[in-house]
Amino acid sequence: MPDARVALPLLKYAPTTQNSRVDPLRVGSDEDPKAVSMDKAMDREDQNFVIEAAYRQIFFHAFKVDRDRTLECQLRDGQITVRDFIRSLCLSDTFNRSFYNLNSNYRVARHLVEKLLGRKTHGKAEEIAWSAVLMTRGVKGMVDDILDSQEYLDAFGYDTVPYHRNRVVGSRDLGETPFNITSPRYESYYRGILGFPQIVYTGTARRIPERSLQRRGGFPQDYMPWVRTLPALRGASAAGSADIDYLSKVPYRSLGR
Repeated sequence: MPDARVALPLLKYAPTTQNSRVDPLRVGSDEDPKAVSMDKAMDREDQNFVIEAAYRQIFFHAFKVDRDRTLECQLRDGQITVRDFIRSLCLSDTFNRSFYNLNSNYRVARHLVEKLLGRKTHGKAEEIAWSAVLMTRGVKGMVDDILDSQEYLDAFGYDTVPYHRNRVVGSRDLGETPFNITSPRYESYYRGILGFPQIVYTGTARRIPERSLQRRGGFPQDYMPWVRTLPALRGASAAGSADIDYLSKVPYRSLGR
């Protein structure tokens, strides 16, 4: 049966700030993002670095089962570009199973814009515009539109792995927080179902040295047996607190004084 969904054009949206209309002008910094490109890879080690950067950009972290050796070989041999490799990762079963199926359309749209265009979405209007594309054409339609856009080609071209652009702000000591922290893989609803966050400690537990357990005086625990032998407080009223006339004990200023 033919697909009953109607493809909608991308809705128009306006940038939330005028800064997005011009190129950034600032002095270079060690904190600036480093472009990882396949056309600069001179050996197999450099190629592996590019592949790892692509996995981190889309999957945050790629386990052994999530890797596609066929695509990696095609990229190393020059049969596909980095842009094609990124597209295949976004359309893979790993992305659909571990991200698309566990998030709303708005979060998926925001995630793909951040990961593929390297910037924040221009407010809720852009999220709604891309979620409409996601709803009518699916992940493939949205990914193709982003990778074919002039913004992506101008920023990364065909052989550069997308990265977080303009993360360093010249007027502030602390730049923008990375996307993998501000936009975690799962939203709060699914994080609660999956039991996240989980603390995983793989190191060796440190033992407390024996000398730290030796008391050298001054510990309150040493005086507890002596406190228990003291007689009860004398002079305490036997009347309960409910029998005390609090109103008669509160000073007040009468009217007219």
